[in-house]
Amino acid sequence: MAAANYLSSEDQFLCSICLDVFTDPVTTSCGHNFCKTCINTHWNNNDHYLCPMCKKVFNTKPELHVNTFISEMVVQFSQSAQQKASSSRSEQQVSEPGEVPCDVCTGTKLKALKSCLVCLVSYCETHLEPHLTVSGLKRHQLINAVENLEGRMCTKHDKPLELFCKTDQMCVCMLCTVLDHKMHDVVPLKEGYEEKKAELWETESELQQIIQKRQRKIQEFKHSVHLSEKDADREISEGVQVFTALKESVERGQANFIETIKEKQTTTEKQVEDFIKELEQEISELKKRSTEVEQLSRSEDHLHLLQSVQSLNTHHPTPTKDWTEVSVRPSSYEGTVVRAVAQLEETLSGEMKKLLEAELKRVQQYAVDVTLDPDTANPYLILSCGGKQVKHGKVKNNLPDNPERFSRYNIVLAKQSFSSGRFYFDVQVKGKTAWDLGVVRESIDRKGVVALRPKYGFWTICLRNGNEYEALDNPSVRLSLKSPPQKVGVFVDYEEGLVSFYDVDAVALIYSFTGCSFTEKLFPFFSPCSNNDGKNSAPLIICPVRVK
Repeated sequence: MAAANYLSSEDQFLCSICLDVFTDPVTTSCGHNFCKTCINTHWNNNDHYLCPMCKKVFNTKPELHVNTFISEMVVQFSQSAQQKASSSRSEQQVSEPGEVPCDVCTGTKLKALKSCLVCLVSYCETHLEPHLTVSGLKRHQLINAVENLEGRMCTKHDKPLELFCKTDQMCVCMLCTVLDHKMHDVVPLKEGYEEKKAELWETESELQQIIQKRQRKIQEFKHSVHLSEKDADREISEGVQVFTALKESVERGQANFIETIKEKQTTTEKQVEDFIKELEQEISELKKRSTEVEQLSRSEDHLHLLQSVQSLNTHHPTPTKDWTEVSVRPSSYEGTVVRAVAQLEETLSGEMKKLLEAELKRVQQYAVDVTLDPDTANPYLILSCGGKQVKHGKVKNNLPDNPERFSRYNIVLAKQSFSSGRFYFDVQVKGKTAWDLGVVRESIDRKGVVALRPKYGFWTICLRNGNEYEALDNPSVRLSLKSPPQKVGVFVDYEEGLVSFYDVDAVALIYSFTGCSFTEKLFPFFSPCSNNDGKNSAPLIICPVRVK
């Protein structure tokens, strides 16, 4: 019962002007209590002396005296409240960084539970109690504790921002709706909150999708780097093997070359040594005979001289070999280096063919299905039903002159276009005496006179007069091929700026355009050239790619 009386009397100890516990409480003649300072200030700021509670008007300013009874009750109430607050504070949480502190607490700030949009103050559990028990304070709008309460008030009308103007997309107070936003679409904050929250959820969903796309793109990039690293490692490994083999071939070739030269020199030296040995033997015999002849010539004995001469001629005849025509010519080394290098070139050619076989297999992995586009074909060209063959006819077809069609030259493009990545296709050129092949950019001139050059958007090679091959570069490059290609492979790496042509059957590189700059779609390009009275009647045929 005492607790009930205590709770019911709390309202009696609060000044209705300052809404705080009485300080020097005074009682008017109408029986209402106020802080002495509050009521005097109220009367000083108004023209009439009236009671703020019952509105009774006093003719003269009443003389007020402190109500000692209420003062004593206020002291007891304050002491009880302090004890209660002290007990409550011991149970409440102290405000931590990032949390909203109580604006009323002195010293150690407790964590605020609610914020009042009327008082613009945040309260802990203890200081919030009047707003939960006092009838005048119960009408105040409480929200979960937040910082910057001033930002929740209309700066123009000093009223709580309780509404949302959808027209101007801003929060407004009640006065704004009848003044500045009178004809606008205004909804309660909660409704605006729900709509914006739904939009934010949608935005969040879109952002998450974008994030996921970006993350997938990162994974794609990382995967590309991984693949590139594997390709680089494989290429380095294969390259090291090739260059090691070439180095060993060069070293073997050099060793064989030196050995050949030394063998020839050794043979010459051996021959000379044999000749010298033989000559020295003859000289020794001649010297011995000369000595005997000299001794015999000094003899005075007629019989002895005649008998000895006969014996001398018999047992020590004079050498009869004619050395006049005998000679030693220096060894001939002409052609030795050439033959050694030719042998090395043959070895290099074998290694080069192995490399080209591996390269051709790799680019053929990017094979695409290409078909001819009849809307681009010159009226004199004849296309097969499946769009895989084209040849030149003698009769002009009656076709609409649409913007895509080539009017002056015997050209047709593929339906497929490419603006990134790599692609490859094979074309049979067997039996033809003239043709053009390659790729072109989409914006090339299809009606006027153009030169088939990269600066005009053409990356092509051609055959003329049955045996004259050219790469139509800037400038043109005459191609020297070991044998006429029967099937030409075309490979393009868009990002690398590379266009390469291969002799598929001979496994040989015909020509490569490098350092190209592609900025638009590329189309495969075909020209069977003129029929030339039947001499060039064979068609160009797009073939299925068969990896060897």
